[in-house]
Amino acid sequence: MSHYHFKSSFSADTNLSKMLFDLLEVVFPGVSNAAEQIKKLNVTWEAASTPFIRFDGDKVVTHVGVLEIPMQIMKNTVTIGGIHAVATHPEFRRRGYYREVMEEVLTYCDQRYETLILTTSNPEFYIPFGFRIVPEYLFKFQCQSTIGNHGFRVLNFADNQDVKILHRLLENRSPVSNIVGIVKEKAVFCFNEGSKSLYYAADLDLIACMHIENTRLHLFDIVTTQICALREILARISQFIEEVFIYFSPDLLDLGNIPAFPHVLDEAVLMVRGTFAVEGQKFMLPRSARC
Repeated sequence: MSHYHFKSSFSADTNLSKMLFDLLEVVFPGVSNAAEQIKKLNVTWEAASTPFIRFDGDKVVTHVGVLEIPMQIMKNTVTIGGIHAVATHPEFRRRGYYREVMEEVLTYCDQRYETLILTTSNPEFYIPFGFRIVPEYLFKFQCQSTIGNHGFRVLNFADNQDVKILHRLLENRSPVSNIVGIVKEKAVFCFNEGSKSLYYAADLDLIACMHIENTRLHLFDIVTTQICALREILARISQFIEEVFIYFSPDLLDLGNIPAFPHVLDEAVLMVRGTFAVEGQKFMLPRSARC
């Protein structure tokens, strides 16, 4: 017989995590490994996410998770609800389970958050629940940088000191932008970025989420207590850069007005429910904060 349970904490059921990831691994192969990897960074999925779950017997068949994401939006600090890991087992679809769980989620969230966000390649699943697509923009900067001074090194998370650097900067970071930036958030950042190369410049005390492709720099996020000009980052890159693609609002990078282009990051649009003061501005939610 089917039954529905809302679990407000993984600690209430020691078996819940395993049962949930049995479902998530079917829908999102590899997610279990990613969740295990962030434990090496002293961060856990279970501590960050509130699970809404429907069971069929003892089997988890539908899940919607809720995260809290502290943001600075147009210079105001707000806590936004993030919807993530939305999944229904393929054998239990088209039975109304997803709608049932989402309605429970929205009842819970509407009492706590003025704004909900998510990113998805299937926006049609969320439009019936009051979510809308908010356009995002990629920023491009042409430059002729000189070869820098090897100022960056890759953080080694087998080294506890590097883990401490990451935690310290995430706890004390300045928002990467006055338009949309993240503050004091760890779980989503570590899940999204922890398995990628993170570059640390000791003299700037700055972590850069970036990727270099030939002479093109892709800059996804900056984690530091004081945002610096882009030229300071380029001066510490030991190769020639001709073009920078910036995946967040670059208003604090001392670049003036640079071209912005509509862009969908990783084929997932940003969707919002509720108030969102930045709507109509040219911005992008950083990759590190997308759920």
